[in-house]
This record gives sequence, C-alpha cells and structure tokens, in this order.
Amino acid sequence: MSEEFDLLETNSNEKPEKVDVNWGKAIDQMKSKLAQEDDPESRQKILNATLDSVVEMAEKDRSTLLDAIKDLTDYQDEVGIMFEGFSALNEEEQKVINDAVKRLERAKVELEDAQNKPDTWWNNLWGRKSKIKRAEDELKAAQKERDSADNRAKAMFQQRIENADVQTLLNELSFKSQAAIKRLKDRELEIKEVEENLKTAIVEASNNHTKALEKKAEVESQLEEQYALLKQARQALDEVADKQSTEYSEALERVTKLEQKVEELEGLKNAYTTLAASKDSFVHKHNLTIKVLTSLRSNLQTHRAKLKSDTDERLKYYDGYVVALKARTDQEFAAILEHLGVKTDEHIGETLAAMHTASAKARQEMMDNIPVHEKVMQGVYSSYAEALKEIRNKDGEIQKNFADRYGIDMKEIFDAYYNAEETAPDGNDAEVPSKKSEPKEDDLLS
Repeated sequence: MSEEFDLLETNSNEKPEKVDVNWGKAIDQMKSKLAQEDDPESRQKILNATLDSVVEMAEKDRSTLLDAIKDLTDYQDEVGIMFEGFSALNEEEQKVINDAVKRLERAKVELEDAQNKPDTWWNNLWGRKSKIKRAEDELKAAQKERDSADNRAKAMFQQRIENADVQTLLNELSFKSQAAIKRLKDRELEIKEVEENLKTAIVEASNNHTKALEKKAEVESQLEEQYALLKQARQALDEVADKQSTEYSEALERVTKLEQKVEELEGLKNAYTTLAASKDSFVHKHNLTIKVLTSLRSNLQTHRAKLKSDTDERLKYYDGYVVALKARTDQEFAAILEHLGVKTDEHIGETLAAMHTASAKARQEMMDNIPVHEKVMQGVYSSYAEALKEIRNKDGEIQKNFADRYGIDMKEIFDAYYNAEETAPDGNDAEVPSKKSEPKEDDLLS
C-alpha cells in the first residue's frame, strides 16, 4: 500500500507551531447548537415537499451553515488559531493582511539599516539619529497595523459571508475542515515529539534511580564502618578517667568528628533514598503520561483520518447539493417560462380569435352595408338625373329664348354638345375631332 493512501501517516520532518489553547465554553456552545438541529417534522416536510418548500429548507441550511461558521470563527479566537490560516479569505481580505505584513517587514529592515550606520559625528550630522527615530516610529505604526489587520480582515470576512450563498458557505466549511486536518496532524507530531522526549526522560530517570540506589548502598556501607568506629571512640572516651586531661579532649574530638561524619553520611543516605524514590516515581509518571499521550494521539489520528477521508467525500457531496440547488432553480425557471409560454399562447390565441371574429364581423358589416350603399347611390343617381333634367329643361328654355330673340336655333348646338359628352373616348384611344377657329385679333375670348 502506497504511503499516499495511508490516512494514518503522521511522520513528518516539519515541526508543528506551538499554539496556546484557551478552551473556554466554545465546544459546549457548539455542541448545544448542533443538538438543537433535530427536527421532528422533517419526515412530514419531505412527504409534503414542493419547489417552494425546498427553498425554505435550503435557506434554513444556509442559516445553519452561517451560524456554524460564525461559531467556528469565534472558536478559532478562543483556542488561539490564527484567523487567516483557518478561513478562506478572498483577495481583498487577504490583501489587508499581506499589506500589513509587508509594511512591518519593510519597517524592520529600514530600522536595522538606520541602526547599522556607524555612530559617527558625520553620520549624525546627516540625520542618523532622526532616521532611527523615524524608523522606530514607523515600526511601531506598522506593528500596530499588523496587530489590527486580522481583525479588519475578519470583519470584512464576516460581512461577506453574512449574505453569502450556500456554495460559498460550504466552501468555507470545507476549507476549515482542511485546515483542521493540518492542525490535527501538527498536534499529533507535537504529541509524538513529547512522547519521544518522555521516553528519553524515562531512560534517564531509570538510570538516575539505579545510580541513586547504588550511591545509597555505598553510603550505607560507609555508615556501617563509621558506626563501628564511633562505637569504639565512645568506649575509649568513657574509659578516660581524667575528664580534664588532654587525652580526654583528644578522645572527645575524635568522637565529634566521627559523629559529624556519620551525620553527613546519614544526610547522603536520605538524599539518595529520596532521589531514588523521586526518580522511580517519575519513571511511573512518565510512563503513564506516555500512555495517555499515545491514546490521545491515536484518537487524534483516527479523527484526522476520518475527517480527511470524509472531507474528500463531502466535497463531492457538497458539489451534488449545490448542483441540485441550481437544478431546482433551473426547474423553477423552466416552469416559469412554461407558464409564461402557456399564458402567451393563450393571449396570442385570444388575439388571433378576436382578429378572426372582427374580420368576419367586418365582412358581415360590409355585406350588410352593400344595400345601404346601393340605396345611397340610387339616391345620388336620382338626384343627378333630376338635376340633369332640370338643366336640360333650362337649356330648352334658353334655346327658345335665343331663337326668339336672335333668330338662332340653339338646339343643334346643345344637342351636339350633349352627344359629344356621351361619346367621349377614354384615354388616348381616339381623338375627338374639333374645329378650332383661327384666332382673330378682335377675338373677345382670347
């Protein structure tokens, strides 16, 4: 089996960063909120699901994810996890942190350069001390900005995810899972390093325990000798009859030295006994600690392996969920288009039907109006005939008048006029012969 597939692999040459942990109540709060997610009506919701109710369920998913991510972000602060390493920041948010880091690094370099200038009167004349002062002020300002950069980026991040869609929140949750996997592995490495140190400590403590026992036995042997010498010295002191003699003083001095030696050896014996007991105790303590740490590391390893494997699968699961949400939206969009299409068809059908009805009615009205038009035209023709009759009668009177007054028979002239009018050709098919009199100079009509 390849090493890449080994989810339980912990060995690494990288040393994990030490993180100060302040657990607080974060875990209990998160567990409490997660416990409140049980919904006894979930089965009924599934049975009665519609596209609209699914929208409500998806919105609840979004709200739950949003609350969880907010809690995780707050939890990061409580356990001392660096914010930028545990959240998926966008370019703008990351830029806030990157700019602050660059400014701080640049300020450190400028201060170092200013301080490295030799402290000579010439450099001081050209503003060495003032440059150092400005560089120190800039370093303080840069450090202050760096300290606040995380909070500013975090505020931007929180504001961004407040109205984020489900896909963004799922991506954030996945990112946090990936970051947690790395953190768990780093913790395993840290525990393993401590385990190795404790194993070394057990060996050292065990060796020191053995040495202490050996020293104790050695001191006890010396004590036996000194006890025997002290007993002899005390007997010799008792045998001196003259308590004021030099012999007595020498015997007393010998007893005192032996007692002092015995006291020192007793102290060493107690020290080595205590040291041996202490080292023996720490051997057992270290051994217990190793067992506990090994158990914890094993549990962390299990959690990390499961989280890593589940996260890989969960990413696919989340992809399916997001696609399903999009498909639901597309389905609703298609339903809306279908509804609009049906309504449009109805409206167009109504309009076409109205057009046909209106056209038929117009035709009927036209047909109904033909007799009316004929009646009107009949009246027109009658009036025309009547007017023409009156005109002809009037012409007859005029002709008679002209004949009576001037001896001219106008009847032929008017008959020719009317005959010419009735037989006038259309267009240029024929020409009507007409005689034009040559104009005269005294023509009154010219």
